[in-house]
Amino acid sequence: MDSIFNQPKPVVTIQDEVKNALVQNAAPYPLPEGKRFQYGTAGFRMKADVGLDHVVYAVGIVAALRSKRRNEATIGVMITASHNPAEDNGVKVVDPMGDMLEQEWEEYATQLANTENALFGDIYEKLTNDLLVDPVHQVHTRKSKVVFARDTRASGPHLIKALKASLDALHVEYTDYGILTTPMLHHMVRCHNTKNSPRPFGEASEAGYHKKMANAFKKAMYGRKIKGHLTVDCANGVGGPKLHDLLKYLPNASNDGIDIKVVNDDVIKPEALNYECGADYVKTKQRAPPSSNAVPFERCCSLDGDADRIVYYFIDDNKEFHLLDGDRIATLAANFIADQARVAGIGDKLKIGVVQTAYANGASTEYIQKVMKLPVDCTPTGVKHLHHAAKRFDIGVYFEANGHGTVLFNDNAIDIIKGHDPQSPGQKHALESLDALIDLINQAVGDAFSDMLLTEVALAHRAWSPQDWMNTYIDLPNKLVRVVVPDRNVFKAVDAERRLESPAGAQARIDHYVNLTNRGRAFARASGTEDAVRVYAEAHSARDAEKLANQVAEVVETYGMRAASKS
Repeated sequence: MDSIFNQPKPVVTIQDEVKNALVQNAAPYPLPEGKRFQYGTAGFRMKADVGLDHVVYAVGIVAALRSKRRNEATIGVMITASHNPAEDNGVKVVDPMGDMLEQEWEEYATQLANTENALFGDIYEKLTNDLLVDPVHQVHTRKSKVVFARDTRASGPHLIKALKASLDALHVEYTDYGILTTPMLHHMVRCHNTKNSPRPFGEASEAGYHKKMANAFKKAMYGRKIKGHLTVDCANGVGGPKLHDLLKYLPNASNDGIDIKVVNDDVIKPEALNYECGADYVKTKQRAPPSSNAVPFERCCSLDGDADRIVYYFIDDNKEFHLLDGDRIATLAANFIADQARVAGIGDKLKIGVVQTAYANGASTEYIQKVMKLPVDCTPTGVKHLHHAAKRFDIGVYFEANGHGTVLFNDNAIDIIKGHDPQSPGQKHALESLDALIDLINQAVGDAFSDMLLTEVALAHRAWSPQDWMNTYIDLPNKLVRVVVPDRNVFKAVDAERRLESPAGAQARIDHYVNLTNRGRAFARASGTEDAVRVYAEAHSARDAEKLANQVAEVVETYGMRAASKS
């Protein structure tokens, strides 16, 4: 009997009605001349008025195809540009478990985004045959299910209209969730796809999201008390109104809960979004937002524009700024979780680890390995890489330095936590705390609200002030430099982007300078969006870090010019 792989592949012809609808519905959204779009880590992101509506229309087709490919799973589409200025916008696809779009499919999204309107029907037919048809499974006959949402940007409604136009052409079953944070949309997608599974993720509604998180926070806070209040900068983005909604479900300070002061929650003025506020501003400028009115030694945190990132900070008596970034949140969370596992009597049954990128401060890595005694994995930059690596642990903690991250509990960890028989009140309390974290943490994606509440629980557990948290280790001084090069593609990085494979000889020169520097570490990696190379350097002193960064930047510039002259 012949193998099915030797049988001729059937060919599907898409009905003219569908192909014509795809072309006709695209008419208001033409492909701009001379533009080239690329799906990246954050999906597509650009100025909202330079063809993004065409890109969003194309993404609707991708989402429909992806839903069929994944056995009628619900696929998400989020319209947002996160921490970018208000005039920008973007779009990304959310896979069935609430994670990023599978990397192979980024190429299909890129292909469709660069397709002329008149060819949409033909390309859809080709991709249907390439992706959805085989001798056994006629995947193309399945239904498509898509859910979508947007942030508060003024361009959002127009882009949603473009998305609906392509979904309507393909008769997709869809739900418009209106305005949501990015993590809320990821939550909804996972809820839809797990509702009939042994481990449902929750209720696919805003109220369900808030209730799940609030109930878990109350459970995790049992026996603990938060000191002082927390000022939350919402970047004048979608996090403002959604945090106000969440606060309706959370216990306040008088009920052993949390006292939150919300600032920068103006979503009426489009130009206010991310302007001199938000997580990216705080991280890059190394200062508190001017509008935060920070009080010495009080906890402050900033979200980004779509509320999937968070960084903490405080000022001291001398008005000096102290940043508690993603590295700090990762160490705090991992320490708390590992401590609870040990007290619960299950520490030796769980493999707990932390995942970082090369941008993580070396002092944090050393603290995790030598003081916390936990393993650390390093991955290339990009949340999709960290998320994948975190799955290799029973409990994987991952955060980028910019504050984007979460904690993953695999099925083995959940079974151990829920199935362990406590032998003392202390073990029972620790187990209940870990059980609460399973629901408190948004395991689909980095979530500023979830990460904020996790941080507050961990700080309350140790009765730590932000200063106590800062004193766990001392960051090594570091410097970031951007070097413009003729062709970024000649710079090939390996070893989780920590070393250059090419141009030949460049890494040897970098190593030379690193070896001459006290506690020196440096790397260079090509930008994913422009002809530039990012250089990161750290050292024992700020002066040495800056010197090392400039030396490596000179190496990059020299070898970049050499490569250009040979081409």
